[in-house]
Amino acid sequence: MNVATLAKLARSRQVPLLASLARGLVTPVYRASFLAAASGNGVLRRLAVRPCDLDTLANALDVREDRDVLRAWLDIGVRLGELGFDDGCYKLRGRAAKALGRPRNDAIAAALEEVTRFHLPVLLEAPAIARGGKRLTLRDQDGAVIARSTQVIRPFVEEAVDLVVERHEPRRLLEVGCGSGVYARHAALLNPRLTALAIDLQDDVAADAAANMAAWGLADRVEVRRADVRDLDMEPVFDLVTMHNNIYYFPTDERVKVLERVRSLLAPGGRLLLTTPCRGGPVGMEVLDLWFSCADFGGPLPDAAELVDQLRSAGFTGVRERRLIPGGEFRAFVGTHRDPEHGTDVEELI
Repeated sequence: MNVATLAKLARSRQVPLLASLARGLVTPVYRASFLAAASGNGVLRRLAVRPCDLDTLANALDVREDRDVLRAWLDIGVRLGELGFDDGCYKLRGRAAKALGRPRNDAIAAALEEVTRFHLPVLLEAPAIARGGKRLTLRDQDGAVIARSTQVIRPFVEEAVDLVVERHEPRRLLEVGCGSGVYARHAALLNPRLTALAIDLQDDVAADAAANMAAWGLADRVEVRRADVRDLDMEPVFDLVTMHNNIYYFPTDERVKVLERVRSLLAPGGRLLLTTPCRGGPVGMEVLDLWFSCADFGGPLPDAAELVDQLRSAGFTGVRERRLIPGGEFRAFVGTHRDPEHGTDVEELI
């Protein structure tokens, strides 16, 4: 490079800006994307057990054709500082890679995968969608990843379930949008006389939940189906209906009808427990709100006061709401299907 070129670069403001963006924005995006992929395909979990050479990883990932591409991808992980390479083997090096490789952090790994696979694309595509471009569909999500990532808030949801599940008498539960089935399982463990029907819109999610129930020894008490609550043809036999993190899968102008349908499935005196993030939360929830605003199904996150009004409009009485995360907008809502014989509400615990 000659002196004239160096002088031009020294006077340019673009080079320092590019370097700053690379350090502050671009490289972190690369790192997050690599970690999400390496976690999602099991590389981090495998390397957490022991270092592996290229052939071992290729066989584990079923890479039969172009191992040079896999090598190049792994080498980028090395350049980013998340992987190391010694004696022909790749190993975990970065703190984030080591943390995400631990099974106990699976929900965090899935949350990172959700951000890179679903949140980043909607930030890129929202202007085009606003101009009339193709909207997002349910197929643009990965139900298994979503089911795993929502485990981040599992303690808070279970706290809400604890408050509404009766412990001793026989009870019938309907869980709408069961995900992995962990909350139906939690309810079943709280009350050994409880039986449940767990439904989900997505075939693969319902199949995974059914497999989980079998593995947990609960298949005789918790039935799992692929079903849409709007089409569920059943008698009003349920004492409790739960809906966790899914009210925004229904368009805003359909939510009252959906809630009416849910109420019709409750026995007199039965209750609905609904947990959901609401508007006004952290930026990640605002991006989730944007995602569903750009979808051809569902709608934006609910406003807490609006959701209370929708529950009342659907015929629920004694409606109450509670913030589950201090300072946050993740909330629980409970409504009662009034017993027409007594004309009173069951006492709310939440």
